[in-house]
Amino acid sequence: MYTAGRGSVDSTDSGFLAGWTHWQSNSPHRQEGCPGVGTMASDDLEDSELVSVAEETPLGKESISLGVGESYITEISLSFSILRRSTLGPNVTLQEAARKTLWALENDNKEMLLLFKELSARLVSIQAQNDVFIVTFKTIEEIWKFTTYLSLGIVACTLEHLLFDERYWLNATLVEDTEIQVSVNQDELATLYLGLLLQEGCFYARAVVHDAGAQAEEEKEFLAVSVNDVVYVKDVGDESSWEGQSLSTGERGLLPIISVEPLSHPFYQWFLKTYPTSCNVTEQNCRNITSQPIGLGQCTARENHSATEWDELSYCRGDAIEVVGFFVPGLKWFVGKCNSTGATGFVQTKHVDPNCLKPLGKDLLFLSEDEKIFLNSFDEDAQKGPVELLSSLAKTDVSSVYRLDGLDPVEIYLKSPAVVREDFGGTQISDSWEEIEALSDSSKCSVSEKSSPDSERRYELEGFHVHGQEDIDDPKFFVDLNAGDLEDSEVFDPVLTFLNKAGYDTQFQPLYDLSMSFLNSTFYGFSEEEDLVMYLETSRNWAKRNNMSWAHIRCCFLLGRICAKRMKLSQARVYFEEALSAINHGFLDLQLLAALYGNLSAIYLKQNLKTKQELLLEKAASLLTCISQHNFSSENELEVLKYIFRKAVIVNNASLESRTCFLIYRLLYQLGRHEESLPFLERLQFLLITSCSQTLDSNTSVMPFLSYLYDKKYLPHVALASARLYKSVGMKRMPSPLWRVGVVMQNISKIMGCPLKGNHIPAQAAPYLKHALSSSYESGDVKAQRTLCILLAKLYLQRSLLSGAIGYTKRAVELGRWSSEEEAFESALFLGWLYILNGHFEKACHMLMPLLDSMQETDSTTQCGVVHNLLANAQKRNKMVAESSRGYSYALKMATETGNRRNQAIALANFGTLSVSCQAFIMAERYFIKSIQLFIDVQDSGDAERELAQVLYWLGKLLIEQQKLEDGRVCFELALLFAMKSNNLKSE
Repeated sequence: MYTAGRGSVDSTDSGFLAGWTHWQSNSPHRQEGCPGVGTMASDDLEDSELVSVAEETPLGKESISLGVGESYITEISLSFSILRRSTLGPNVTLQEAARKTLWALENDNKEMLLLFKELSARLVSIQAQNDVFIVTFKTIEEIWKFTTYLSLGIVACTLEHLLFDERYWLNATLVEDTEIQVSVNQDELATLYLGLLLQEGCFYARAVVHDAGAQAEEEKEFLAVSVNDVVYVKDVGDESSWEGQSLSTGERGLLPIISVEPLSHPFYQWFLKTYPTSCNVTEQNCRNITSQPIGLGQCTARENHSATEWDELSYCRGDAIEVVGFFVPGLKWFVGKCNSTGATGFVQTKHVDPNCLKPLGKDLLFLSEDEKIFLNSFDEDAQKGPVELLSSLAKTDVSSVYRLDGLDPVEIYLKSPAVVREDFGGTQISDSWEEIEALSDSSKCSVSEKSSPDSERRYELEGFHVHGQEDIDDPKFFVDLNAGDLEDSEVFDPVLTFLNKAGYDTQFQPLYDLSMSFLNSTFYGFSEEEDLVMYLETSRNWAKRNNMSWAHIRCCFLLGRICAKRMKLSQARVYFEEALSAINHGFLDLQLLAALYGNLSAIYLKQNLKTKQELLLEKAASLLTCISQHNFSSENELEVLKYIFRKAVIVNNASLESRTCFLIYRLLYQLGRHEESLPFLERLQFLLITSCSQTLDSNTSVMPFLSYLYDKKYLPHVALASARLYKSVGMKRMPSPLWRVGVVMQNISKIMGCPLKGNHIPAQAAPYLKHALSSSYESGDVKAQRTLCILLAKLYLQRSLLSGAIGYTKRAVELGRWSSEEEAFESALFLGWLYILNGHFEKACHMLMPLLDSMQETDSTTQCGVVHNLLANAQKRNKMVAESSRGYSYALKMATETGNRRNQAIALANFGTLSVSCQAFIMAERYFIKSIQLFIDVQDSGDAERELAQVLYWLGKLLIEQQKLEDGRVCFELALLFAMKSNNLKSE
């Protein structure tokens, strides 16, 4: 069984087919032609144990036949089980609750169909009684995407969001203690995968025997292959053999069917078909070194070597060679510095002993510290939308709109409190502040220590990493082809002096960067690009005449970049080759050398110049892969990276694959080709998990980027699940705590098919809000803390858990002291209102009286009226009739002064309820009628209509008690009409 829990992957599973029982033909002559071969080709040496087990399995029901034309299964079962993390045992209560949800979905499975469609699977049926889904796939790409989601834990998380209601999400302890494990029958999946490969008729496979064709009929031209060679095979209608092409040598020929086995990663099938690139791999030392990690430090030469090219290093046996950048197993070359001579150059990996190298740290794996920063960086533009959404949801109208006493807030109408308070999963949901929020040790410190303005500013400086160039005062050169004599070298002295600096200088970065910023920064004053080309051509000629080699090389490089940008590849190749022929101390400027080798090699690959590829391509691959400080200079370098990744697949090298996967993602992301970068980011996350033996260091997780890309691609279920799978505590350069919650809220809204309303906070957001609050405590971000506290208060108020809402609002009031006066005032008002709703009228008065006393003449009239009205509500409930009447009078006066008819209507209605409590029914009737007249004039929102329905109901009830039955009936009918219009089910 293939099992994936939330965020975990079986570390022994190199690919989802690693546990296949072996497949072979039932034909006797095929079995004889390849004795001893009995298992699916493993892409990891670690799978040898699986191989031996499979070889001992006799042919029979458990073997998978590859006979052409045979029928294969078309459906597989996907089962799930719900466990308790604390006991590692099943959670029977939750399992039963999920089963009931599935029973309901069996009859109306539209939502489930959409979910599995998003997961790239096709739902056939639901077997609720067995906790099983029956799914199928029609293409290899669907299997690849689904198994990727399964491996990353995304499938389990999507089921978690679908199967459980809000009672689960409000129970923080239960959420943390729950894990869903999803299982697929691996043999069934492998059989289905195999059937689709045979249906397509061509796929990539790995040889399992050496020169299998040598034992076949001599009259056929068979392809010579070695064990683990990757070949592209095609069905040509022969029962015993296929046509094959070796990816290592490019040679073609026939192959016995039983001599090859499909690559076990569907990702490899997709990549090799999507990005076809020639790749000649003949060095045996590059093969089968899966377990060797990327290294750095110093190694020892095994033999003598005399350089044959200027860029190669000469050394003697026993010489100590310092690795420049990384030593990446699987590559032919690395850049080294000989300690005895001080020279730097390319060194063949087979000439040194790598065992003395220091492997990269567990938290880096295949990254430098700078690259790790990039992987953990998130620019502000990506965070802007979700953060703004949360900021808008955290706003309340409590400081501008009067509260109608006796009317439950709109939040409570959205859900039934009785349902929320039911026992669920053996844990009673409590609304007490102490039980709801168990603050971390860091959050228990004083507000002044963790939430001061200084700490907030410090967080803002440390918490964001915005990509972009540093502000450097770069030299600028005016391009004026009409000024002076172009034959006078003095005209070009400034630019040639600048370009002729030996080695690398930070001022050269605009010349090498991906955006070609030198077109707008280093050179200016030209109206057309052709003028700059002429200027650089003339500069190049003067550099050659004056023997200014560095200026000559850089002019040729810039001219080549401009030609490549115009897709004039042959002309660009000429310039790059001229630069390469002039360079002899290139390792002084590694950025230029890597950019030059990378761009020229990419052109060789595009133009299929195989002879020239052999001279340069492997060295370009080493520069792009091994030099950690390298910044991409061209989109064309993607061609070289695709070549390297193809080689990583061929030589079966996990370290090389991981590093190349990161580099491809990085380049595509920087180019803005986000959708193209997504498969490589998914693969990178899978490799990160397996490399860390199921314990993924949060500092190297790419789940935030996956959430961002899934959100952009409009995959709401998958985006929501990936947001569930990462935690941001302690990750200083990851997205702000608000970003993750914003992404969750956005995608819940997409799944629900309706925009989020200001008063509705989905219950699924509760664990994310609490986690973000804990993270913001760690960082000291006051503004984020207050926003999250208000959102949590709204969420608990929405479900009538008033003690919890009060607890979070208290915290918001404390934070308001370090925030703006407006936010502090609003938080205090909100807390006073919650006290009234919860029946704590004296506490409400104690909270609101100081606010009223602090109001100045310059303060907003509306805000003064809001405080008077809210305080009057508390005083009325506290039997302080005179004070309450005085407060309503002030509130009505101030609403009249500002012309706010809705607030006037609410103040009059409050007067009406006060009159009813004093048995002054005639006066109450007049207040209610006047209030209704004002409400009818301001029907501009659902809230006003809901308030109007409530006042009509009160008036109708009052009229009925006075035996005015007909008038009372009319009021009730009107109340029902407005309640229906505002979708107010409770009033209905």
